[in-house]
Amino acid sequence: MKPIRVDVFDRAAQGAGFVLDPAQRAAAERLAAMGPATGRGIYLWGPVGRGKTWLMDVFREGLGDVPSRRVHFHEFFRRLHELVHTDGIERAMDLLLGRCKILFFDEFHVHDVGDGALLTRLLGVLRERRVTLVVTSNYPPDGLMPNPLFHETFVPTIEVLKERMEIIEVAGAVDYRESGTAGRRFGAGRYLSDAAGLKWPAAADRVTLRPTTQPITALSAAGDLVWFEFADLCERPTSTLDYLSLASAYPRWVLSGVPRMADASPDGVQRFCNVVDILHDQDSELTLVGADWRVSGPEPVAGGLDLARTRSRLALLG
Repeated sequence: MKPIRVDVFDRAAQGAGFVLDPAQRAAAERLAAMGPATGRGIYLWGPVGRGKTWLMDVFREGLGDVPSRRVHFHEFFRRLHELVHTDGIERAMDLLLGRCKILFFDEFHVHDVGDGALLTRLLGVLRERRVTLVVTSNYPPDGLMPNPLFHETFVPTIEVLKERMEIIEVAGAVDYRESGTAGRRFGAGRYLSDAAGLKWPAAADRVTLRPTTQPITALSAAGDLVWFEFADLCERPTSTLDYLSLASAYPRWVLSGVPRMADASPDGVQRFCNVVDILHDQDSELTLVGADWRVSGPEPVAGGLDLARTRSRLALLG
């Protein structure tokens, strides 16, 4: 694996029509200084929209033909949970990694206890296979598993991450997503205060879906469009596995009855953040009907840094 020169990042920025800001340049210099023989991973973290994913992608491209894989956290762990259940962790790694020598994780975060336990096992397997881990996150390592009920049990895994990875903060003053563009479908979504411009589903359209094991009521599900009420999707014990499965079946979503954030439960806020995260990553069209969460206001304890990422993505809706 050849070391990467800083000018690789400069040329990539120039080609994209911008110049590295001081925080991005500092991160690029540290990435370029990462020797190929160190065996240490890279943990890029900071506020939303500061260029972490861009830096990671340029770094990956600069590695040339080194076998690697780039994945989104939610999608990878969905497959990992499925394969570990049916085939065991070693076989799951064979299927997911193949000849991969560097695993790139985008939007790395840990809220779910099951994901946390599986991540602990994953880190052990990656070390045995000498696979280097490179991640982007809105959280510093010490901020992972933020729920105080479970954080202490996850501290040993956090210490492993800090020991094996170079921690690089990217915290420039500008949120570039605010001036950027969304994916073709996600950016076509809308944020409406009421459903006056939509054809409301009839009572006969109501249907119960079972994307994984949990039944979820939808106001309608026909063709490429699924319509949920916030209470049915986010205030019930649904999961990221449900949202991933539904997003693969329905590329267009309507979520109505969105309450004021202060009126949603902490779990409901976190599930909503997960829904937006997944639909943005899958480039699914999302229309929201109700209170506008893009506007700052009283916030529940849950959500934390995920709310900043969610607001940044919601700002891309019309």
